Amino acid sequence: MKKVTAFIGTQTKKATYQAVQEFEKNLKQYGEIDFEYVFLSDYHLEFCRGCKLCFDKGEEHCPLKDDRDVLLEKMEQSDGVIFATPNYAFQLSARMKNLFDRTAFIDHRPRFFGKTCTAIVTQGIGRGGDILKYLYFTGENLGFHVSKGCCINTLEPMTELQQRKLVQKVRKASARFYKELLRPTPPPSFFRLMMFRVSRPLIKSAGEKYRDYHYYTEKGWFESDYYYPTSLGLPKRLAGYLFDFIGRQVVKRQ
Repeated sequence: MKKVTAFIGTQTKKATYQAVQEFEKNLKQYGEIDFEYVFLSDYHLEFCRGCKLCFDKGEEHCPLKDDRDVLLEKMEQSDGVIFATPNYAFQLSARMKNLFDRTAFIDHRPRFFGKTCTAIVTQGIGRGGDILKYLYFTGENLGFHVSKGCCINTLEPMTELQQRKLVQKVRKASARFYKELLRPTPPPSFFRLMMFRVSRPLIKSAGEKYRDYHYYTEKGWFESDYYYPTSLGLPKRLAGYLFDFIGRQVVKRQ
């Protein structure tokens, strides 16, 4: 059985909630799924103060004592997650953005490898595609493998046509997501490989006073091909050596 958790960035149980319910219904037709709804409004998550202690010393030094780690544990215990948000003022909701602000240290020290994420955006008019791209990029930064989600127009009152489109788009997105849940962790893209191999010489040069240095040392990332064991074909192996060289050159020019 696969565990899937939906993180919902609105407290109203309207279009976004309806889309997630439809997603759950579809998933359970494909296989055994333990599905959990997490409304961020039900959790105490203070706004990030920008002190950077989580980056520099470690997340355990964050001065904010709230439900951040509870939410992270829910991600850790899931095989797949869904980030669902309405389009508020042409951006994701403040609750969802704050979740990512408070977990930004994981961009430096990704951890959710072997897990799949997707995104659902509901909106009245437009620009939801940009929100989807942001959610995909953020999910990859956290370590998730991203499955293409969906953006749904839900201008109230919803017409019968809009309702049919919601069902259709969610059906396709849930089918893609279920397929990715069963798929072995893929090798990195050239872009993700570049991000890893170019950044690690910078992290190493920053020295032992930073948490990133110790984390990379503990994980063996200063010597590994990538964050997790994977088979790199010849083109990516050669590209990796090139990215290592570029990273060292950047360090020398600092």
